[in-house]
Amino acid sequence: MAELPASRADRLRAATQARVALGRVGQSLPTAPLLAFELAHARARDAVHTAFDPAAVIAGLGDMAAITVRSRADDRATYLQRPNLGRRVRAEDLAALRPDDAELAIVVADGLSATAVHAHAAAMILALRERLPGWRIAPIVLACQARVALGDEVGAALGVDAVVLLVGERPGLSAPDSLGAYVTWAPQVGRRDSERNCVSNIRPPHGLGYADAADEITRILTAARRLRLTGVALNGALLALPASDSGIPPVQLC
Repeated sequence: MAELPASRADRLRAATQARVALGRVGQSLPTAPLLAFELAHARARDAVHTAFDPAAVIAGLGDMAAITVRSRADDRATYLQRPNLGRRVRAEDLAALRPDDAELAIVVADGLSATAVHAHAAAMILALRERLPGWRIAPIVLACQARVALGDEVGAALGVDAVVLLVGERPGLSAPDSLGAYVTWAPQVGRRDSERNCVSNIRPPHGLGYADAADEITRILTAARRLRLTGVALNGALLALPASDSGIPPVQLC
């Protein structure tokens, strides 16, 4: 493949974090792009293995109450090898999760990138709280060695109508700090992924900003509370509504 003219390559590189127009030396990459690739790979691996520090998130929550729980995965190696254990709360930690007339639970899970959670979770929670004055929010739950479905058990234990779970997403070579948000109505153990809605790639300045992400999550919650469902069923219900129905703000669902 012919190399791109320098001016066009510069424009492409300025528009994306993807690796484009790296050049070549013989059959290989130039030294600088090769070293940059290896650095990005190391950062992605570090994101997966970095230990979650709940205190770092709690420090950014101001006056919001928080509870820390653990999944049934005892350590990181077990968590990576046994995904099922990361979906359930450790039995001895369930006692800390008691119903208190809240409607919404916000759960922070380390997932596959504690780096993302440390960087973005507290700011996302504060942005969400500003937009949800009509919701009674339970104490924030911070979950170690946790996967998305753990939010279902947390929500059921707290007796809430909906759960927003913020989780560190699988790191990519240009995005080791991407945060995802999963919204589930009527959480209970055994919910399928098709029963959730996701807002992904929360990582300003290179991904979705906190305000835009919080607006989208709020729209999903508003629609979920009115229609009492989430996931593909919510997508279908919104598509079936008359175009003149303005009771629910526009929602971009995934």
